[in-house]
Amino acid sequence: MAEPIQPPGTEEGARTAFGYCHWHQGHAEGIRLIDAIEQGSGSGITHFACAPCRTRYRLIPFADRPQP
Repeated sequence: MAEPIQPPGTEEGARTAFGYCHWHQGHAEGIRLIDAIEQGSGSGITHFACAPCRTRYRLIPFADRPQP
């Protein structure tokens, strides 16, 4: 019988991303990429949000958006 496959990061004790949340302007655990703005001549801009801000502002992580 096949073993059920868990998505990465769902196992107990898994590490989550730690970084800067652009919505509450502070560091937090569990941040996800919300927006990536590419520029023709430069490094571009990325915006990250923590779980509480994603819920509060109804933000959808970039990876979870439907493909056009």
